[in-house]
Amino acid sequence: MEGADRERTEAGFKVRTPVDEARRILRDAVEGSGDADADVPCGTETVDVDRADGRVLAAPVTSARDVPHYERAAMDGYAVRAADTFGASDRSPEVLRIAEPAESGDEHATADRIDPGTAARVHTGSALPEGADGVVMIERVTELESAGELEVEDAIAEGENVAPVGEDIEEGQHLYDAGHRLRPSDLGLLRSAGYGRVAVARQPTVGVIPTGEELVAGDPDPGEVVETNGLTVSRLAQRWDARATYRDVVTDDPESLRVAIQRDLTKDVVVTTGGSSVGERDLLPEVIDDLGEVLVHGVGLKPGHPVCLGIVEETPVLALPGYPVACIVNAVQFLRPVLRWLEGTTSDPHPTTRARLERKIPSEPGTRTFARVRLEERDGDGAEPGGDEPAYAAIPTRASGSGVLSSVALADGWVVVDDDREGIPAGETVAVEDWEPNA
Repeated sequence: MEGADRERTEAGFKVRTPVDEARRILRDAVEGSGDADADVPCGTETVDVDRADGRVLAAPVTSARDVPHYERAAMDGYAVRAADTFGASDRSPEVLRIAEPAESGDEHATADRIDPGTAARVHTGSALPEGADGVVMIERVTELESAGELEVEDAIAEGENVAPVGEDIEEGQHLYDAGHRLRPSDLGLLRSAGYGRVAVARQPTVGVIPTGEELVAGDPDPGEVVETNGLTVSRLAQRWDARATYRDVVTDDPESLRVAIQRDLTKDVVVTTGGSSVGERDLLPEVIDDLGEVLVHGVGLKPGHPVCLGIVEETPVLALPGYPVACIVNAVQFLRPVLRWLEGTTSDPHPTTRARLERKIPSEPGTRTFARVRLEERDGDGAEPGGDEPAYAAIPTRASGSGVLSSVALADGWVVVDDDREGIPAGETVAVEDWEPNA
């Protein structure tokens, strides 16, 4: 190790890049490494609508047809010419002939057309027969015992009880912008609007490489640690709509780390876990700098300041800390946004729950702290739904300890202490972020 690398190792993290600035530097590198004219840096593909749930539209979508594409009955009853019902009432009904259905023997069949003085049985959603311009509700007619006639007891206006062409969607109507993440209800609308396939952003690919000679997959001996970070990060990436490859553990050896990173440069993002700090066995910053460029090393967040963000052959490489909580915090703060940028979108805010903090959360000015908490419903004490007082209490699970995985796995979320605050006092109302739901 020479020059700048030795200085960095010996100095530690005396200067830490603020979280927002680190994210901006990373975003500039990610967006500047691809096609400058591309709206979707990771590329696009066309998929069947029924497989597009959760995918991001690559282009605006307009309806390819009217929905409905025909006039249809809005309720059960009889299709008529509105003029034939003029003056009809309970005391003075109009008598109309019942038109024969187009298909005999089918109880749901209706006539193709009606002539003046006739009516045709229709059901909700049935196509309106030619010549009809309204529907009389079934409750307002009486079928006569004499074959083929009925009494109409209600005068209707033209178009009454009829769903017109394009009532739901008109052909050419704008439906979605590029960047919209599709939901199940959207898939139904797309299919109704004439789409069997749709252009979406390709799912970003992620290579997840756990590192550390002490890591094992099975039962650990003294001095060994079960590998969990790679598993957690790869599954988080999948939950964030990426396709993750979870690699075997790579030992703390410069050449092995170099080969592992180079192997995954075919991915959109490379993520390593462990070996990102400034100790003798923390080799990844040096390896990344040798292969490409270290953008940021050391960020003002807690837990997890020893994160290293780099770029190698236009591929972002995120070296996350080895302590489990620090690794998760950094994955949420940096990997999740990177995956969104590659799709051409941005991260949505996390869902939050208002709660009253039960114990003080300490924090250093200039450091963004993520304090794990559990939520408990408050009894009485002015805590009522819809009131000013929050209905929950936020109880810190552990004020420190980035290696204690249970402190986050058994928490309900975390409270973010901004960089410009020196902790949060007990009794303050805080927002508890639920960082783990899908997307």
